[in-house]
Amino acid sequence: MKYSYLFALLFATSLYSQKEYPTIGTVERLSDKISTLISTDAKIEVLATGFHWSEGPVWATHLQGVVFSDVPTNKAYLWTESDGLQVFLEPSGQTGYAPSNRVTGSNGLAIDAQGNLILCQHGDRRIAQLVSWEFEIPQYKTVVGKYQNQRFHSPNDLAIDSKGQIYFTDPPYGLKDQDDDSLKELEENGVYLWSPENGTTLLDDSLHRPNGIALSLDEKILYVANSYANNPVIIAFDVQNGSVSNRRVFFDGTALSKNSENVGNFDGLKVHSSGNIFATGPGGVLVIDSEGAHLGTIRLDGKSAANCGFGPDEKHLYITAQDILARIDLL
Repeated sequence: MKYSYLFALLFATSLYSQKEYPTIGTVERLSDKISTLISTDAKIEVLATGFHWSEGPVWATHLQGVVFSDVPTNKAYLWTESDGLQVFLEPSGQTGYAPSNRVTGSNGLAIDAQGNLILCQHGDRRIAQLVSWEFEIPQYKTVVGKYQNQRFHSPNDLAIDSKGQIYFTDPPYGLKDQDDDSLKELEENGVYLWSPENGTTLLDDSLHRPNGIALSLDEKILYVANSYANNPVIIAFDVQNGSVSNRRVFFDGTALSKNSENVGNFDGLKVHSSGNIFATGPGGVLVIDSEGAHLGTIRLDGKSAANCGFGPDEKHLYITAQDILARIDLL
């Protein structure tokens, strides 16, 4: 019986590995270095479609799949190789916790060192934790909901460091009137740090639309994407003792944005174990080395890339772009 079960499992695994998905786009190679990350014959597979604005993919090991947001529908989905696509969280980010004037759910997602799912909830205007992975209706608890007793606009993306501290951005995308909304309680579109010991600190308020956020491998540099067509940049800060300094432009996408073929603004970004950065931005998913050199772009046939995340052992990069969830093999 044991051998029969093992054979069946191996056969099923073989079938899943042989699944064929439709493909999209190309890999633009501006440096030979990109071929150490993405093979020359790698395909961009479309795993699922039909979303309104897909965001925040994160690999959930115990589910053996990718959890990601569909922001305008207040849902999050789970995609697995074995079962395909299913609604995972509904609601995902708007539960009535905070006043809101538009329907909008979760955005950026992360899993902490304890295996908890941490969500940027646009509608509830907070960073929240999924109480349990086992549920009929998802329940959430607030991790951080206010700064100086004022509600956030709509937390967008987050990065969790080795101490369990959460760096996150708070643009006004979840509000109906982004620039002058009656529900706004904070003036700044901020970059924040929350720590269990010290609460919430405003790190920077200089960006018009702070969006994607990530830490370098040694956690000494904080990267923040500015999702603003008039200033398409990725900013870097030095990190030390709960504060940031030495603000500088790490990558300037102005020239790329002027090319009409390069749709999209800077959005989510992730740091690979090699130190290279995968950043969604003008043209698709940009691959940028640690010195700021543009190695190439994963181009998605004119779709705006919103975010990306690595699968187990970095064998895949999962990409959310407008109405699709996509994947490309990594070396």
